[in-house]
Amino acid sequence: MQPPEGQFKYTLTERVIFGPGRISVLSDELESRGLKRALIITGHTLGASPLLDRVRSAIGPRVAGVFTGASQHVPSRTVAAATEMARAVSADCLVSFGGGSPIDTAKAVAVSLVGGRVQNRIDMGTPRPIASDPPIPHFAIPTTLSAAEFTPIGGVTDESTGLKGGVSEPPLVPRVVILDPELTVETPNWLWTSTAIRALDHAVETAYSVARQELTDTLATRAIRLLRTHLTVSIDPAGAEYLAHRGYCQIAAWLSMFGIINARGGPSHAMGHQMGPKWKIPHGVTSCITLPHVMRFMAGVAPERFGPIAEGFGIEFDAANPAPAALLCAERAAEFIASLGVPTRMRDVGVPREEIGEIIETVQHEVDNAATVGRPVTQDELMAIADAAW
Repeated sequence: MQPPEGQFKYTLTERVIFGPGRISVLSDELESRGLKRALIITGHTLGASPLLDRVRSAIGPRVAGVFTGASQHVPSRTVAAATEMARAVSADCLVSFGGGSPIDTAKAVAVSLVGGRVQNRIDMGTPRPIASDPPIPHFAIPTTLSAAEFTPIGGVTDESTGLKGGVSEPPLVPRVVILDPELTVETPNWLWTSTAIRALDHAVETAYSVARQELTDTLATRAIRLLRTHLTVSIDPAGAEYLAHRGYCQIAAWLSMFGIINARGGPSHAMGHQMGPKWKIPHGVTSCITLPHVMRFMAGVAPERFGPIAEGFGIEFDAANPAPAALLCAERAAEFIASLGVPTRMRDVGVPREEIGEIIETVQHEVDNAATVGRPVTQDELMAIADAAW
């Protein structure tokens, strides 16, 4: 037996505040930092929702403006428009409200405001030190379970190529995150459940990464268990404990991302990053499609790493013969996803089979860069996974 070794990198997030009604503390958070001109960044739907009024009310007279143009996969034009508004209103902080798109938009705006540039490809390894002045503070209020609020990495789509790059600098992680389940009640069920599977994807790919360790294993197991326990009942607004179940789903998303920040994403994430902007598929849905197939692949590569995943799914795991349990984990994940009524095949979301090969080189680059599998992954292997997912 070898002694444990490794490292665990903490982010620059100062505080996570969670619970129903906790949006009320946002004004105090801004005041304690001397911030007076907040730009709210959100999407069109929440921009027309009464829930936005609750956010505005929580900020009070410190609202300098509201940008409602955040869009799926963060097209570069929306980053430019939001940056222009931030300069026009002399914003001294950003408040993102919504899912991963407004949160990532805010990260990219923070970089743009200090003269930084979007990378051509996503770096799922160690984020680079910021090369310019520190960005203005970012406060995140998520309404989905994608957990983008816990990472310094933000995806941005190059509209000229349809490929996704982004920003990846430690100071870009939101300074404060507020998890208020009351602000998630208008999130459509398909979006809530599919982003929950995104969180499941984080947890699973954390556990079978070569960079895993005891702490990330523990986070992954607990995240999987919480999602299995609370997700299905969290979409029934008639339930007596509806908000409690949604709150526990938010905690699961937090745990899942706090692990993967250290363990880094695997092939499922890499495929999703390119499938999304290429065929306009929400990232939560890409995880619904790719995760079981990548799990089957990884069960063949490293079944011994599936112990924390098996524990989360309540599956007995024999370390001396791990392959059967690893494969069963993949089947349980597939069954869980199918039970939610979300798309589970590329063909279900209109992906032409003859176009799949167009993303494989970029996917391989990200897989190689993340280096979580433990051996090189060929384009033929990635294509086989994609064919199975189609």
